[in-house]
Amino acid sequence: MASETPVSIPSHDFHIMLAFARTVFALKDNQAYLEQLERYLPDAAKIRTTWPSVLMGFDFHLTPEGPKLIEINNNAGGLYIGEDCWFPQPDIVELKGSLEERLVGMFREEWMSIAIMDENVTEQFMYPEMLAYAELFERHGRHAVVVSPEDLQLTDNGLSVDGRAIDAIYNRHTDFYLEEADIRHIRQAYERGQVVINPHPRSYALIGDKSRMVDWWRPGLLEACVDDDSLALIRAVTPETIHLAETDSDKAWSERKDYVFKPAARHGGKGVVIGRGMSRKRFDSFDLNETIMQKLVPPSVVDVEGVEMKLDIRLFMHGRNLIALAGRVWRGQVTNFREPGSGWVALSIEG
Repeated sequence: MASETPVSIPSHDFHIMLAFARTVFALKDNQAYLEQLERYLPDAAKIRTTWPSVLMGFDFHLTPEGPKLIEINNNAGGLYIGEDCWFPQPDIVELKGSLEERLVGMFREEWMSIAIMDENVTEQFMYPEMLAYAELFERHGRHAVVVSPEDLQLTDNGLSVDGRAIDAIYNRHTDFYLEEADIRHIRQAYERGQVVINPHPRSYALIGDKSRMVDWWRPGLLEACVDDDSLALIRAVTPETIHLAETDSDKAWSERKDYVFKPAARHGGKGVVIGRGMSRKRFDSFDLNETIMQKLVPPSVVDVEGVEMKLDIRLFMHGRNLIALAGRVWRGQVTNFREPGSGWVALSIEG
């Protein structure tokens, strides 16, 4: 962690962020919204689920005009801070029970055998966190293993690891639509209904895919789906977002300083380019169909141990339920922990 001292954020901003996350989650069951999008969804995302995705991360910047969404992360990490410790949480009514209870409670009791999966799992930065989740599940009577895709074997009855059947996969892999060759067998089991995958492709398609932020700004789309209050909230919190292929290239170039350019299908800061420092050559290299441009929202600045740092806020959600919240402080153009002093900070809700 970057500091042992919590960073304070206004109660008003916190409640707007929570209301936004709950409003967006409700879209997954909004029939008018589904009718607008269903034909565009990848096949894996057309599989309907009866469970919410675990640990959906809603990332925000705080501004004088209120919180602004940066992205929705389909498999947010960061709650384990090492040495058998989990991220400290504020004492607020929206957080019921202990963090450990909330984390385990996201995984249904019938999911007794859980595989925590990522590609090249032992090489991942978050590998210690995945081991911590496995230990957490084991303490609560579940069987848990941390695996790479090739460790899962497909049989006629489903997936297994070392001969033991797997009920559910806690998916830390970032191939959200299960399209890569190394997880084809996992997709087959999922399509057969032989294994639960969580977070699942449908939540990414309906909420987490950055193309949804484009859709929320399409004239008439949300107006046909939600009431005026929900529409106003989603538009107020979501910065204007446009597919690069759907705007005039010269206009996009001339307005670049007001926008951030992002790959539609990646997460976090990977591939993000701030328009104001971008060359024409870099602009011309974008894949128009795979790039979005989002109104630039500078992060707020806070004092951390006597150093000015940029701040963003993450809400970890399970459906409508808040599981945890955390802040990230950093220096540089986009969120990263490479600079000295960067890292996670606990939050307190004030006012």
